[in-house]
Amino acid sequence: MLGIRLFLVKKVLRRVKNNAKYTDILKARRGFEHLVGHRNKPLKGFKYEATVIGEMKAEWITPDGADEKKVLLYFHGGGYAVGSPNTHRGLISQIAKNAGIKALAIDYRLAPENKYPAPIEDAVAAFQFLLGHGYRAKDICFGGDSAGGGVNIGTLCYLRDNNLPLPKCAIALSPWLDLTLTSNAYRDNRHIDPMLTHEAFPLWIKNYLGDADSKSPYASPIFHSLKDLPPVMIQVGEEELLLDDSTTFATKAKSEGVDVRIEVYPKKFHVFNAFWQVLPKAREANKKLGEFLKSQLYAQA
Repeated sequence: MLGIRLFLVKKVLRRVKNNAKYTDILKARRGFEHLVGHRNKPLKGFKYEATVIGEMKAEWITPDGADEKKVLLYFHGGGYAVGSPNTHRGLISQIAKNAGIKALAIDYRLAPENKYPAPIEDAVAAFQFLLGHGYRAKDICFGGDSAGGGVNIGTLCYLRDNNLPLPKCAIALSPWLDLTLTSNAYRDNRHIDPMLTHEAFPLWIKNYLGDADSKSPYASPIFHSLKDLPPVMIQVGEEELLLDDSTTFATKAKSEGVDVRIEVYPKKFHVFNAFWQVLPKAREANKKLGEFLKSQLYAQA
């Protein structure tokens, strides 16, 4: 039964992938918002509150009974070009609930209208917003999936490089950490990845980077120092194009003294966590993320 569910999910994903209009970013953005957004309506047992950070929209997500002194600052995925807190509300809600804390999801600036490092700048602004509103760095954790995972790790590196406070820890779901397109998985998994379109990556990278180097430190952090980053937990699917982004990051970060935990899920795809409503393994993975956040945020100093 579980195998049939996974098969059907992958079948639907391949159908969507084959019909995706990835060359038209604005159309892709509207389509993603329509397709995914209506499946991420507010859930019972949570409080949702819109807010603004400067000119950036954001949303507070507070599970019933959550510890409101601790917060997950979350960066949504979408290739730096699509997505919003609206498309990721359900996933963020589940992780926050499992951790017993509140979350802040930001609507960072998207490409091609806004080039690198606009999302990093917005992430830093959101972190400083929290610090300015009474949250301590040790009570904040970062989270992000796909491109949002890249924003996550890139922002950690930026904060470290500029001698700014760092959050207590971070979780990254299928993070996009290498914009050079040189990994083995990007080549080898092109025909088995049911979600990501191999041919779309060069265009979307160009839209995001503009004239910036594909090895820029906060866009492709795996080519730069990862020393002194806080503990990070990574979850990634075995079948995805971005598999090596996670495994390479984990190996390099561990070699540089970072506390990294990585889980590679067999037969799973890109950000499978988002399918928690139909896949038990996704619910299990999200619970592990919550447990990790709890273990870090409530650890004795």
